[in-house]
Amino acid sequence: MVARPLIGVSTYLESGARWGVWELDAALLPVGYPRLVQRAGGLAAMLPPDDPAHAAAAVARLDGLVIAGGPDVEPVRYGAEPHPRTGPPARARDAWELALIDAALAAGLPLLGICRGMQLLNVALGGTLVQHIDGHAEVVGVFGSHSVKPVPGSLYAGVVPEEASVPTYHHQAVERLGEGLVASAYAADGTVEAVELPSGGWVLGVQWHPEMGEDLRVMRGLVRAAGG
Repeated sequence: MVARPLIGVSTYLESGARWGVWELDAALLPVGYPRLVQRAGGLAAMLPPDDPAHAAAAVARLDGLVIAGGPDVEPVRYGAEPHPRTGPPARARDAWELALIDAALAAGLPLLGICRGMQLLNVALGGTLVQHIDGHAEVVGVFGSHSVKPVPGSLYAGVVPEEASVPTYHHQAVERLGEGLVASAYAADGTVEAVELPSGGWVLGVQWHPEMGEDLRVMRGLVRAAGG
């Protein structure tokens, strides 16, 4: 039997999470993420926030990496003051995931950033974010959908060649692209919906949430690259 690639997925770190009779601090990950990895042919491993000094050692044990969605990136990370609509910082998660991204890029590890993960990839490479946009999260706590159009010839277009409807929930977006990144998909309103790093191997960020849909192609692309 061929071994399945091991795909690490970053997680939330939340205080006072409740399940059963318990209310405790918890490392959390919506089940859609590991299920998507598994359905795409990989093995999922959760990577809760840790000392950033351990990021390279964690990456060395993986075949691929997913930086998951979650809270807003702290604006100080890209030299901005907080917008009134920007959420509270998740500093431990920012530090850990930025270190994971740096280690993955240095090692040439296949990398997929999802929503916050795409934004953090952009910030890691010196880019900036728009701290609030309307129209991409219509109802609080409810995923919407809209179409994204691939840029011909991009890595993303090689995975999903047609315009496609995707599950979406975000209120921030890429502003200035980070060094080496190129946009590889757009929404109808011009919002950058995917970015990639042509010089960095298989590196892709998507602004939407593939773990909330049925299309496996983006994750299959990561798993295929991780197994190569």
